[in-house]
Amino acid sequence: MAAFKKIFSISLRIAVSLVIIVFLFRSIDHQNFLKLIRDSDKVILFISFLVFLLPYILGVLRWNMLLKAVNINLPLTRLVSSFCAGLFFNLFLPSTIGGDFMRGADLSFHTKKPKEIIATLFLDRLSGYIGLVILAIFAMFFGWRFLRDQSVMLSLAIILGILVAALFILFNRFLYNKIKIIFKAQRFGNLGDLITSLHEEVHIFRYKKAVIAKNILLSIVIQAIIPVSFYIIALALRINLSMLYFFIFLPIITAIALLPISIGGLGLRDATVVFFFAKAGLAKDLALAMSLLNFSFILIIGALGGLIYVLTVHNRRMQCNSSP
Repeated sequence: MAAFKKIFSISLRIAVSLVIIVFLFRSIDHQNFLKLIRDSDKVILFISFLVFLLPYILGVLRWNMLLKAVNINLPLTRLVSSFCAGLFFNLFLPSTIGGDFMRGADLSFHTKKPKEIIATLFLDRLSGYIGLVILAIFAMFFGWRFLRDQSVMLSLAIILGILVAALFILFNRFLYNKIKIIFKAQRFGNLGDLITSLHEEVHIFRYKKAVIAKNILLSIVIQAIIPVSFYIIALALRINLSMLYFFIFLPIITAIALLPISIGGLGLRDATVVFFFAKAGLAKDLALAMSLLNFSFILIIGALGGLIYVLTVHNRRMQCNSSP
């Protein structure tokens, strides 16, 4: 039954991605779309790919920072291997959650500290979300004269509201204690114990303000690189658009693509790129070409991640067998 549910869930997400992509392709001129891809500046695309790599490199450093804060010190090669596993499985599992689960499972087995590993993954994702929201607010402040659209403001308000709620639940002592009482009263059993113990691990970080501050600063840098990479793709397609639009739209698009209703954000990300960039006057075929070129980078990096993960299997087994 459990296996059936997993297969059904994955199949449903694949269907969502395919339906959205088919719908988008039916709304554009196919010949013109292919011409746009074919005539794109390949040198500029390669530069964009190199820029696109930077957030992943910084992402390893951000995660390592959190792991060291809970006294988990691993060789960088071991950390990169697990991180690459996440990149690979992100291609097949829902959003980035599936990849996080795989790298978490990999390191949990190696370190025998699953609660600490999961807590660092959760905070790694949360700090990224904080950086995303901060960047979006600043971009909207400076770019308001370019774009005064209620749907953009509403989207920004929603992702900001989600962030405030998450922070309030995690780091407010009163609410934290209430949640513990609810879990005990409702008799959630092992699940309740797991959630409360995980919450306690995350809650420890409220006393590690320097680590959190550095993580958020690094997250802002990571989130700022993503619009730059998209902008360079636009230059390769000879799209003449202010970079401010990319800093306004991409944080919102990234937040929406994180929803676990598609495979790797495919379809969902592309639809939101088309929707938001239409507000800047960009044609659907150009917006879709830009988005799918970005997804091709994700595919390449995911494939490279899978290759690195497979090639390091032997070393991972040796490290695991030699650990106490």
